[in-house]
Amino acid sequence: MTTSPLPESRTPATTLRNGVQLIVYANRFGGDLLTTRRWIDTYFPGAFTGVHLLPYFRTYDGADAGFDPIDHREVDPRLGDWPDVTSVAEAYDLCSDMIVNHVSARSPQFQDFLAHGADSEYADMFLSYSGIFPEGATEDQLLAIYRPRPGLPFSLYRVAGQPRLLWTTFTSEQIDIDINSDHGAQYLTEILHQLAEAGVKLIRMDAVGYAFKQAGASSFMMPETFEFIGRLTEQAHQLGMEVLVEIHSYYQTQLEIASRVDWVYDFALPPLLLHTLTTGSVAALSEWIRVRPTNAITVLDTHDGIGVIDVGPDQLNPHRPGLLQDADVDALVGTIHRLSDGQSRLATGAAASNLDLYQVNSTYYDALGRDDQRYLTARAIQFFLPGIPQVYYMGALVADNDMELLTSTGVGRDINRSYFTAEQVERLMSRDVNQRLLQLMQWRNQHPAFQGVFSVVEATETMVQLRWEHNDHWAQLTVDASAGDFSCECS
Repeated sequence: MTTSPLPESRTPATTLRNGVQLIVYANRFGGDLLTTRRWIDTYFPGAFTGVHLLPYFRTYDGADAGFDPIDHREVDPRLGDWPDVTSVAEAYDLCSDMIVNHVSARSPQFQDFLAHGADSEYADMFLSYSGIFPEGATEDQLLAIYRPRPGLPFSLYRVAGQPRLLWTTFTSEQIDIDINSDHGAQYLTEILHQLAEAGVKLIRMDAVGYAFKQAGASSFMMPETFEFIGRLTEQAHQLGMEVLVEIHSYYQTQLEIASRVDWVYDFALPPLLLHTLTTGSVAALSEWIRVRPTNAITVLDTHDGIGVIDVGPDQLNPHRPGLLQDADVDALVGTIHRLSDGQSRLATGAAASNLDLYQVNSTYYDALGRDDQRYLTARAIQFFLPGIPQVYYMGALVADNDMELLTSTGVGRDINRSYFTAEQVERLMSRDVNQRLLQLMQWRNQHPAFQGVFSVVEATETMVQLRWEHNDHWAQLTVDASAGDFSCECS
């Protein structure tokens, strides 16, 4: 698809086990940290070697479900404490979020800045419009800023009684940090040390692509951003942790990022599998398998929506084609809305608050029309591709869209962020599709072939065969995309 040379994936000297991981909110699946661990042990025996605990910091229920921490260095006492985090880390490879781009507007540092302005101890920690554009900004400079959401990245606050425009990439409740300031750097270092002390093995750098700001530039994945990621990664390595960079972007940008960091998300995979299993064509998927990074955390669903920007043309240079054409991306979004009976449309874009321009909100199960076989086929492909697979708790439970929660909160992503009781989990896990998924995850963790070498045996317009070999062990997956079905053979 491209004539330019592709950067090679980085091979991390990993301590992570090569098995399936779970992505989960402790407050929505269990209610607290220790109960979450107990539920994983009870309902998913042998299914997961690692757990990504979504933000459990103070507070987990702010403006953005924990991604706007008041204090990133404290566990929310309603969920537990740091020894409870360590308890999870002792049983599973633990991944934790590191929100590097912003803090809550309710954080003590920002509240002190609001009260005292330039006299605040933390005055250097926050970014203002005038700090980035001291002589004002032209229209072209403002339009050059890469935006994940509508509008400009500024919010009006009264600082020491005076109106100021402060940089807020996502919402007015999430105040961007000046990563080059003394207090900003110190804050991030303290977070790293706290997470390492708790036993965290993998740091997920949230929203790191927006961390560096520069007048007249996109302020997204700049050369200086890579330098910053490199500095934080070096600190993490010194503390015995690896780094996962979370970026939704053009697929070639992901390849570039993968060559520089320990791990990246394979965010192109979710929409490509939906395209494959709804059109019957594996052409785009086969091209991605050919070039995709191998140091990838593979996902189909996460706490965010299903990204489509990752397979489309370059947003900063539309002349660079994507893995799918614009018409294919539009058709895919329309197909998700149709297969979910219009539920995803009610949770996406202008229909719901906290929106992102590049994501469709739905469970992955509903995005496939609640088709059990196609859903398991998608999971089988995910588990066969090189990298470490992660499964979101809604996907592990094969859960439906939560229209009741969406209606209650008006937040689009809540369609895929249900709260569960033990009785509800037991009922879901009793279904055939859940047990088949459980067995598939257990098999992926146990079979020695996945420690070996990956290859594509054959690929046609509607069929692909994937294979792993390790010594005398082998495992092979055959996918019939037109039928939405798969078969597995193994030694």
